[in-house]
Amino acid sequence: MRSLVTAGLIALTSALAPAALAQERPSTILVLDASGSMWGQIDGINKITIARDVVGDIVSDFPADQNLGFVTYGHRERGQCADIETLVEPAPGTAAEIAGIVEGLNPRGMTPMTDAVITAAQALRHTEQAATVILVSDGIETCNPDPCAAARALEEAGVDFTAHVIGFDVRGEADALLQMQCIAEETGGRFLTADNAQELNEALREVTAAPASGSFTFTANLGGEEIGDETVWERPAAPLELPLLSGEVIWEISDTSFNMVQTGTANPFTTDLPFGEYIVTVHSTAQDDFSQTEASLALDSARSVHAIFPPITSQQPAAQVFGPAQTLVGSAFTVSWEGEGLAPRDYVTIVPADAEDGAYADYDRLENRTEGELRAPAEPGLYEVRLQLDAGDRVLARTPVEVVDADVTVSAPAQVVVGSAFPVTWQGEGLHPRDYVTIVPAGSADGTYADYDRMQGRSEGELRAPAEPGLYEVRLQLDVGDRVLARTPIEVVDAEVSVSAPAQVVVGSAFPVAWQGEGLHPRDYVTIVPAGAADGTYADYDRMQDQSEGELRAPAEPGLYEVRLQLDVGDRVLARTPVEVLDGDVSLDGPDRARAGAEITLSWTGAIHPRDYIAIVPGGTPDGEQSGYRRIQDEDQATFTAPAEPGAYEIRYHLDRGDRVMARRPLEVLAADAPIDEGAGLMVPGTARPGDIVTVSWTIEAGDADRRVALARADAPDFTWIAVHRVGDETETVFKLPDEPGQYEVRFLDLQSQSVLGRAMITLGE
Repeated sequence: MRSLVTAGLIALTSALAPAALAQERPSTILVLDASGSMWGQIDGINKITIARDVVGDIVSDFPADQNLGFVTYGHRERGQCADIETLVEPAPGTAAEIAGIVEGLNPRGMTPMTDAVITAAQALRHTEQAATVILVSDGIETCNPDPCAAARALEEAGVDFTAHVIGFDVRGEADALLQMQCIAEETGGRFLTADNAQELNEALREVTAAPASGSFTFTANLGGEEIGDETVWERPAAPLELPLLSGEVIWEISDTSFNMVQTGTANPFTTDLPFGEYIVTVHSTAQDDFSQTEASLALDSARSVHAIFPPITSQQPAAQVFGPAQTLVGSAFTVSWEGEGLAPRDYVTIVPADAEDGAYADYDRLENRTEGELRAPAEPGLYEVRLQLDAGDRVLARTPVEVVDADVTVSAPAQVVVGSAFPVTWQGEGLHPRDYVTIVPAGSADGTYADYDRMQGRSEGELRAPAEPGLYEVRLQLDVGDRVLARTPIEVVDAEVSVSAPAQVVVGSAFPVAWQGEGLHPRDYVTIVPAGAADGTYADYDRMQDQSEGELRAPAEPGLYEVRLQLDVGDRVLARTPVEVLDGDVSLDGPDRARAGAEITLSWTGAIHPRDYIAIVPGGTPDGEQSGYRRIQDEDQATFTAPAEPGAYEIRYHLDRGDRVMARRPLEVLAADAPIDEGAGLMVPGTARPGDIVTVSWTIEAGDADRRVALARADAPDFTWIAVHRVGDETETVFKLPDEPGQYEVRFLDLQSQSVLGRAMITLGE
């Protein structure tokens, strides 16, 4: 018969289970790329259009009771790394609002995807609770110099932070792929790629799919007299304030047909299980008893299962513990023990000799072993190694240990260059692998640290000098207590560094940069910024990587700039040189008119960078916006398809950096069957029957050029024909039309200049 205490636990379980479930599901923010490159096309459809459709479908299936928010970037301004906006704070039931916002996005700006993930993490309060960010991006980071470091910092600061990354149409862009994969790997997330609408849909569903299993914890507790003589099973939403059962606890979890699924010896015992129905059996060595229950484990069920055993009446057996009589501060030393009935979660610890029973510092669980390892404290003195019960912290055995100071030395160069890597060596007995060397300003309080290197069983390592010159100390410090065991002075001096670049470069172009100087670190970098920008500012950059030269991209706007060599540590500027960024002289050439959907040839001069691109846009479209484009690569001309709708258009040459328009020319798009006259004055009947004889006339005056009037199929190349007439002084001729119905074209050709001076369609009906 269950007591009132048991009934109260059941009531508490029922009351708190839904709240516990809501907390288990991490809040999620979707981060969507709305930079200008999202106007690019896949299979003739803009990437932003694909994203709108897919995101709308995905969020509509998102659990209504789970917090979902939305962040985007690049949707308001061109060339602004700060164009990041949290449009929907994470909350339940936001799917319809997010779908509506995505439908109205108008891509135009940069790609600050790393800072957008940071913004989303902050909105999710990732340092306080579990949080998930899903990033969809189609291009390389254009603002943050180190996405890997930023992702690593988020993971270290977060409670349970995960970033899943989907690279959309980035196949073949190695740098972008590496950046995105690093963000996912550093945060324990998944990295997927998608090259079309279906793959984007599948990738988003994969990272938002509800789990098919969960982590469950099984605990054996020791109850009081009110429990009675039988084991009671409970599933509370909050931890029970009951002691853990001592001794060995064995768990057996089987399905309802008693097929074994999982076993374990621990208390508590935590394991991942597929959701379903199970039979849970617990064996207690302390009680010499077992108990069994049926359990339904589901996504919305409480995750803790407790077996509450009746009080233990037997006395704990005698035990002994052994350790060295003397050990060094901070060192690891061996401890052994013996005794009957010891539980795996009982433990050994080292505490001051006069500490109260139950006190503990560094400890090691017994885990069915007879020996283990402890860390000595940082301060010398008299201590005790104690063997204590996990339940009640009763001391079963103790032995005295004297902790003494170590004889340790550390050495480093007397002088190093700012930001450089330099060797450090040390020696001494009893050093622990996690003890470390660090460099700090002279006079800093003990325990202060900056750049550091762990011992790891070695006698030498490497540190990075600070960015500012001055007097410093290299210190060897204990990981336990941060006590300084040895120190040596070191002077950090400025480096003699120079950087060189062309005096003048063209906007958007790639240009060489060279540097020289001692002590430069592979992660130090060169960058180009506006003259007068604050030190530490950066834009396009290139790491040293043990080289003496590299490459930068000029900004999109002309003006006075500086190429700077900056330390990775502290972003201090070591050298600078002025660079004037000049406007480019780019020109475009192509037809003034074209039929809708026809192929046209465009050419250009003064090309700046292979990733610059050509776009055809409706007249009046804001600069930087387009629905399709083509990179110029290393070509000076290419074939394009004229827009499908007649109207006034503009052909534009865009810089890849900043989307600035460097050249433009108008293009009139005519109906697909409209005549086009370039001075010939060609007159042709619009329709006829197969086999008819028709008269064709023209108004252009005779000349010395080799000119022909030709009849050809509408889709045939310009200088091929079915029938042709050489033009003299006459102004008309006749053609017998083909017997096959279809679309044909009469063309007035100038063979000398390889140009078409007029063309007109003629339709042959049945």
